[in-house]
Amino acid sequence: MPERRVDHPIILGIVGDSAAGKTTLTSGIASILGRHRVATICTDDYHRFDRRERALRKITALDPECNYIDIMEQHLRLLREGQPILKPVYDHETGTLVRPEYVEPRPYIIVEGLLGYHSRAMRQCYDVKIYLEPEEELRIRWKIQRDTTKRGYTREHVLEQIRGREADVEAYIRPQRTFADIVISFYPPENDPEETGAHLNVRHVLRPTLPHPDLSPILDGNPKSGIHLELARDIDGKPVDVLEISGDIPEARARRVEDLLWSLIPEASYLRGNVGTYEGGGRNISHPLALTQLLIAYHMIKAAQGVHAI
Repeated sequence: MPERRVDHPIILGIVGDSAAGKTTLTSGIASILGRHRVATICTDDYHRFDRRERALRKITALDPECNYIDIMEQHLRLLREGQPILKPVYDHETGTLVRPEYVEPRPYIIVEGLLGYHSRAMRQCYDVKIYLEPEEELRIRWKIQRDTTKRGYTREHVLEQIRGREADVEAYIRPQRTFADIVISFYPPENDPEETGAHLNVRHVLRPTLPHPDLSPILDGNPKSGIHLELARDIDGKPVDVLEISGDIPEARARRVEDLLWSLIPEASYLRGNVGTYEGGGRNISHPLALTQLLIAYHMIKAAQGVHAI
């Protein structure tokens, strides 16, 4: 890659509710940019209380009072200035706080978690901001699968936790949507509401806070062609572009879109490889996921070149 034209690491924020797909998205983006060039930070590590203490205090991990927001702000500023941090670590499997981790800044930093846009000080540190908003029933299925297989919860406990967190989701998580440059929503097709993997559709709400790539060479205006872009109104009434990618987009058409996006970031072409993979997918590739990861990586590389700034 050529020498960057900015003098600080490029920081991407990925915010969304629990099990919204943040880690899956992060993994693919890191693969595109080159894992040796990416540092990943999870804001869950900044929990003030462990799982047992939260239960005793009757507070959820989504509540800002349950997190060291001021230390998150400090660490983001330090990383943006090119300085290392001693990051706390929260072990999701055991629900405990463990030994901190020394993190040195790299050219690209991905910060993913629940409260990444909670304060103005944090929001000012990002070059690109993503909000994940999958269909709620889909997110619940993802959360049950993850928490019962990886975090030691029963299905009943997961459902009880979801109900107990709803007020905090409404108060603290969903309001962060307004600060994102791109809002990403995965959802199952009408003819297969149980789909949770490769054939999910995705909708991108593209706000004018970033200069988005010109996709006109691969758009034909047909909503049934697998990819469609139109001008619409966001939930706040403001004009946005909405990019829809179908889970059953034909292989050849998906490859054309991928080729176009890769051609716009030739600096990363040597890293072209296996994107669009997801946990439990085996050899299956999700084209909507791959294209989403490529679009975000495009914005990070352009930010590194000084094409756009926060």
